[in-house]
Amino acid sequence: MPQSFRKSPVLVAGATGYIGGRLVPRLLEAGYRVRAFVRTPAKLRNRPWSDHPCLEVVRGDMLDRESLRVAAEGCRAVYYLIHSMAPDVANFAETDRRAARNMVEVAAACEIARIIYLSGLGEMNVGMSQHLRSRDEVAAILAGGPVPVTVLRAAMIIGSGSASFEILRYLVERLPVMVKPRCGMRDALK
Repeated sequence: MPQSFRKSPVLVAGATGYIGGRLVPRLLEAGYRVRAFVRTPAKLRNRPWSDHPCLEVVRGDMLDRESLRVAAEGCRAVYYLIHSMAPDVANFAETDRRAARNMVEVAAACEIARIIYLSGLGEMNVGMSQHLRSRDEVAAILAGGPVPVTVLRAAMIIGSGSASFEILRYLVERLPVMVKPRCGMRDALK
């Protein structure tokens, strides 16, 4: 990787999430300057890398275009790890679309060289869960902008502390036997 690239910060949108919390220290170890874009900076305080000299934490929200612009200014690339899965979000799919449109606009204005987006596995079909459909829509919105996008697709990511792991732990602790629902696990838990 060219040194000029490493001098420009890499924006990690979603640094407090399971993947973001593991990606940030790897980027720092590799010599990158990282700008973590988070709604709640306090969630990063107890991370062993939170006081790293190459880490800058920027408070903001993907739905607030101006805070996103401030965070993206001067960055070379963006890791887009945002998914609106919070229970207090009434229409997560629309929230995901709005956030993605904001990212497209800001990335173009800030001359971001690349967006790396973590999506889900699955082909668009009638039986696809709402969450997977939303992730596919976000990928399409991001790819529809002028900034090149790399879409990484992953199945359910399970590890201690991840939302998927906690859902499975909850189910296993409470149900001695469970029949797999026809829809996705997240949809079954609504």
